[in-house]
Amino acid sequence: MQEGRVIAYASRQPRKHEVNYPTHDLELLAVVYAPKKWRHYLLGNTCHIYTDHKSLKYIFTQPELNMRQRRWLELIKDYDLEVHYHPGKANVVADALSRKAHCNFIEARPTKCQRLEAELYNLVLEPTIKDQIIAAQKQDKGMAHIRDEIDDKKKACFKLDEEGVLWFKNRLVVPKDMEPRKKILDEAHTSMFTLHPGSNKIFKAKILVDRMKREIAKYVYECDVCQRVKADHLKPAGMLQPLAVPAWKWEDIHMDFIVGLPRTRRGMIPFG
Repeated sequence: MQEGRVIAYASRQPRKHEVNYPTHDLELLAVVYAPKKWRHYLLGNTCHIYTDHKSLKYIFTQPELNMRQRRWLELIKDYDLEVHYHPGKANVVADALSRKAHCNFIEARPTKCQRLEAELYNLVLEPTIKDQIIAAQKQDKGMAHIRDEIDDKKKACFKLDEEGVLWFKNRLVVPKDMEPRKKILDEAHTSMFTLHPGSNKIFKAKILVDRMKREIAKYVYECDVCQRVKADHLKPAGMLQPLAVPAWKWEDIHMDFIVGLPRTRRGMIPFG
């Protein structure tokens, strides 16, 4: 505090090796931690430390100290510190940082139950992508024609699995005009299991879509994460500085070729 106002708060949990410290050393650790954290505030000023551990009031005059306590006192000798005893019941400011607020569990429980009931009420069961693909295959006219030819064994490359899903060899057939197409590309590119692969890796997935290569390449090209994170594998750019001014004529010779110009009236092809 400074001029009766709080300027900073701090608290932390003890580390694994500090848990085994005795109570006296744990209380002293807080006294050492505070000046180290607020060194820029305390150097050159008199600092009053209030603690609910009464034995720390005499820490600077105590005749017998262990090695840890002596080492810690060496760290705070640069500060002008005065330790004062403050009873624990009156130390409500420090307790607000380290102790949980008391609440009535019986009163809090109905609120949690009501919140859970509201969340369950708002849940909507949505069909999976596979169910949507099966429904779209049955509604597609081209897919129905292929299914009839599968029964007649005219389409040897196509097959139906046990769930009625249409496959082309080892690839899942996805109709062109269906909503889950974007979801399939999202799962193949942006899910946590795929980690934004390129269009070639996605093309190797077991999915068959009309004009699949072009659609996948466009989807990967428009991915915002890939544009911001992935580096372009291109050759380094040339010199950024222009050529020096030549000291004599014909010292530097440069020529540009331009093709595709229209022919002249005599049939000659101009170039520049």
